[in-house]
Amino acid sequence: MIVYHGSTMIVREPDIEHSFRPLDFGKGFYVTSNREQAEKWARRKAQYVEGGKPYVNCYRLSDDTADLRIKTFPEDMLEWIDFVCDCRDEKDIYKQYDVITGRVADDRVMLVVDMYHAGIWDKERAIREMKIYPQYDQTAFISQTAIDRLLVYESAYEVTV
Repeated sequence: MIVYHGSTMIVREPDIEHSFRPLDFGKGFYVTSNREQAEKWARRKAQYVEGGKPYVNCYRLSDDTADLRIKTFPEDMLEWIDFVCDCRDEKDIYKQYDVITGRVADDRVMLVVDMYHAGIWDKERAIREMKIYPQYDQTAFISQTAIDRLLVYESAYEVTV
């Protein structure tokens, strides 16, 4: 399977050291199976880097997950929403895993998560609201061991702005 990482650079050797803040699944190296989503991420990142160019890096994903601690969130969003809120609050619950896979809290979904996180909406309302948005996926590599074992750089291309 090929997975994609949107960036402002070509990343032949991904690592967790360049993750500068915790995102949906904590601090790690993020990929998606959706090329269009990776292109969107690359364009967005390039907006914040002076002179930055958007690139999509392509990796072959191995299925050699033996001895790795994997967390996969099902379509049921009940556990996912609390996990994302904890990670966004910089709690380190994510560190018990090597790889975490699930939905993306994009801009629209983050508004729903924020409403839930602030206590304005209960969990059931937030889940109902999220079901209307496209379901993009993401995989966060939390440990360097997982990156080294599972990702093999294939290629990269510049995204048109």
